[in-house]
Amino acid sequence: MHLKPRERGFGLVAAMFLIIIVAAVIATMARLAVIQNATTSLAIQQARAYQVARAGLEYGIARGLAAAGSTCANATVFSLDGFMVEVSCEKHESSEPLIEEGKSTLTFFYQIEATATFATLASPDYAYRKLTAVVEK
Repeated sequence: MHLKPRERGFGLVAAMFLIIIVAAVIATMARLAVIQNATTSLAIQQARAYQVARAGLEYGIARGLAAAGSTCANATVFSLDGFMVEVSCEKHESSEPLIEEGKSTLTFFYQIEATATFATLASPDYAYRKLTAVVEK
């Protein structure tokens, strides 16, 4: 009487299953690391865009307040650290004159807008910020 040898191979199936699961986990973690890095990079670009737009706004305020004869300077476009900055100014008169110490004066309001952009819209590094301020003169 001959006994049949036991079939083997279950260990191989379990090892293959474990290798596939570990590889999938590693691939997922690598993808998450890349996404996190891109998100951090974009957040830094957005913060830089905000600061550049703020600098443009301060530049526009200084030009608006320094303008002679209550005029508003034309739109200005310049480059700052790779960002394109556009500063525009719009003048508004108050509807009623302001009466101070017996004399009537008109008050002018300047709406200053600064826009900072980096790269093109389709670029993964695209950053855009737009700030507006109203200044009385």
